[in-house]
Amino acid sequence: MPRAVAVSMWSVVFLLIAIVLVFAGIRFGTDGPLIVTGTPAEGDSFELRYVENPWLAYLHIVPGVLYLVGAPLQLWRRFRERHFTFHRRFGRVLLSLGLVSGVFALAFGVPFSYGGAWQSLAAAVFGSWFLVALLLAFRAIRGGDVRMHRRWMIRAFAVGLGVGMIRVWVGIFAGFQILSLEESFAPAFWLGLTMHVVAGELWLWWRPNEDGLPRSARASVAA
Repeated sequence: MPRAVAVSMWSVVFLLIAIVLVFAGIRFGTDGPLIVTGTPAEGDSFELRYVENPWLAYLHIVPGVLYLVGAPLQLWRRFRERHFTFHRRFGRVLLSLGLVSGVFALAFGVPFSYGGAWQSLAAAVFGSWFLVALLLAFRAIRGGDVRMHRRWMIRAFAVGLGVGMIRVWVGIFAGFQILSLEESFAPAFWLGLTMHVVAGELWLWWRPNEDGLPRSARASVAA
């Protein structure tokens, strides 16, 4: 891969992860005191959903953040080749975190969407795709198909990373007063997540045969 492409790609990845971390920090800082003290959020505010459904919300947020922070290490070729045993063990942890986050993304995001029915539909569609990608990645590695395992993990990561792009679109729509904050969420979900699904597929089309394994490990890849 050309160095300039790699640098650009990883820069975007880490920027989006940073955006997710910032907004997760805002959520913790805003909701935490209300949840701990049992204080209700005011009116129909954005925080109301999180404060009234903390288990659903944070069983999505916390594992999801940990998944996004850890996934780049799994996808970093040099680290993977040098520490393959850790890669396999850590992969099981990340897969579990991703599955928990994805299940609760559906449990929280579909019935308690801030942006209405279209946001709920987007949460259902892309949340389901995320879970399918993780499950097919697990099935592939259990069957010793490293190439397909990696492809499905990239698809799942692309969707997870799309959470950061959703925030970018919300900022554009609401910040430039194109739409209200509430109205921004549905189009931001569809645009942000669709962009990332397409980007993931384009990446896989460009690099169709990469498995990323050290040669010494290719004979024993089943988890």
